[in-house]
Amino acid sequence: MSKLINTLLVVFSIVITCKGFAQNSNSVLIHSHNDYLQNVPFWVAFSNGLNSIEADIFLVNDSLMVAHTKAEINKKNTLKKLYLNPLKNAVANHNSNITNLNLFLDVKQNAEKTLTKIISVLNEYPSIVKHPNIKIIISGSRPASKYYKNYPDFIYFDHQNLNEKLSPENLKKVAMVSTSFKDFSKWGGKGRLTHTDYRRVDSVIKIAKKYNKPFRFWATPDSKTAWRTFIDLGVNVINTDMPNRCSNYVNSLEKNRKNFTLKSPVYKPTFKLDGANKKVKNVILLIGDGNGLSQISAATLANKGELTLTQLKNIGFIKTQSADDFTTDSAAAGTALATGEKTNNRAIGTNIYGKPINSITDVLSNNGYKTGIITTDEITGATPAAFYAHQVDRSMDFEIASDLIKSNLNFFAGGGQASFKNVNLSETFEIFPLNEIESTKAKRVGVFFSENSVPSIMAGRENLLANTTEKAIKFLNKSNEPFFLMVEAAQIDSFGHHNNTEGIVTETIDFDRAITEAIKFADTNQETLVIITADHETSGFSVSSGDVNHSIIEGDFISYDHTATMVPIFAYGPKSNEFQGIYENNEVFSKILKVINKVKL
Repeated sequence: MSKLINTLLVVFSIVITCKGFAQNSNSVLIHSHNDYLQNVPFWVAFSNGLNSIEADIFLVNDSLMVAHTKAEINKKNTLKKLYLNPLKNAVANHNSNITNLNLFLDVKQNAEKTLTKIISVLNEYPSIVKHPNIKIIISGSRPASKYYKNYPDFIYFDHQNLNEKLSPENLKKVAMVSTSFKDFSKWGGKGRLTHTDYRRVDSVIKIAKKYNKPFRFWATPDSKTAWRTFIDLGVNVINTDMPNRCSNYVNSLEKNRKNFTLKSPVYKPTFKLDGANKKVKNVILLIGDGNGLSQISAATLANKGELTLTQLKNIGFIKTQSADDFTTDSAAAGTALATGEKTNNRAIGTNIYGKPINSITDVLSNNGYKTGIITTDEITGATPAAFYAHQVDRSMDFEIASDLIKSNLNFFAGGGQASFKNVNLSETFEIFPLNEIESTKAKRVGVFFSENSVPSIMAGRENLLANTTEKAIKFLNKSNEPFFLMVEAAQIDSFGHHNNTEGIVTETIDFDRAITEAIKFADTNQETLVIITADHETSGFSVSSGDVNHSIIEGDFISYDHTATMVPIFAYGPKSNEFQGIYENNEVFSKILKVINKVKL
């Protein structure tokens, strides 16, 4: 039975390797320290793409045994069984996938005698020793460095005396340079190195780099913070006892840590009537889809430590659960904000029984308000649709598009023009390019950004959201009538679903540029209330590390989906203090109606 299990493990590991988890050519090597302690030695490291795999070796009765101490020696755990035979199978089946692989043999005693036996055994594996991308590296007890050159071509050494000068012949036999981290610092991998320790560690790395060989610390802390710190310090080989976690982290670091050049010029509000018990005439509601506190924090830090949003003083938090689920989707959350009633996930402007509910644009239009919506999603997307449509499921694109014609909206802007090919939108709206809406005398206007999806900031959308917000405000404010405008930054959510730090931060910074336009208007038209919130948080995003001075942010994630965490709500202008506190998302609707005061339902 044990033979069958071992065979299945080998086959399973080879299948994993075929699916793309084989050795890669990372600029940073990952060293599986004490690899034999893994449940499946060699295969765990190999299938996770680790470049360096270590086994401790004892010579016992002419057999090479793998163990950390003599007391742990098990006669079944031979070098051949745990490493050489699996590696031979990997070479036979996936030769092209093996790049830059080190088999690290840490000799625990009797250096020369054990090494002689290692060479004898390796000669039984010509496919390994002749492989151009595999190095056998001897560490631990080694012969004196002046004898390195006397060993076969397939034998290399881990050199550990950083002050020793080697001859060119012996230096050629050095594959790696290493030393103990504990000789220079007692840091445990949390927080950061002290300045003194940092200088000491940095100094030894610079000494080691003079050999022009990959450098490794052993006896290191084993955490994300430690791995990132060593990479930043220029350590070439990262020691780990957690192959899967370390591989996932190192291989995703380039994607999750970015330097940001996009900036939102920070506007300093006047606060002249902020929180004052004065008349509210206009309301601008800005929704960052998926925009939680960490998303805002990341954008703030990437924007040199502040945003226009972070100038605001009246702040609260809203709970986002839907009527039928612990975690909401955008349809239910948008409907709660737009109608004041919690509903089931996927419902657009309908209650838990599928019946239509008046949205705030319905209510305000009936009370003499002009209304408009803007989104960087398709205009039939869940959040914008919740402000004008009434359908039981967010997937009903044709019905939602038809509801736009029936709506009382005066203005819309977004993507998804293709959704209206079978809908006579011109019955209700005149469609204009964005740069013409200020001069038009049309009463009801639409702007399409794209046929289908709207490009992201990274794909070249530029300053479209802020420009549209500015122009929409001017269009709705032409007459003496009050107005309501909803602005959605939709793609913070999209990039959250893809666990893309760069996309999240750039879209959140772009959202702040639209917020700036709303706050500027509120300072010139002092009967305007601006509210900024989110429908929900997406991905459990966190800000792991960064550099404010250089606009560097590293993000991390717990999910590819929405989370149930509360989201912040900010308000600016008269009666903005009404939005402080912690409350349910559907209460935003009633709070808006309360501050407007004279609205009849």
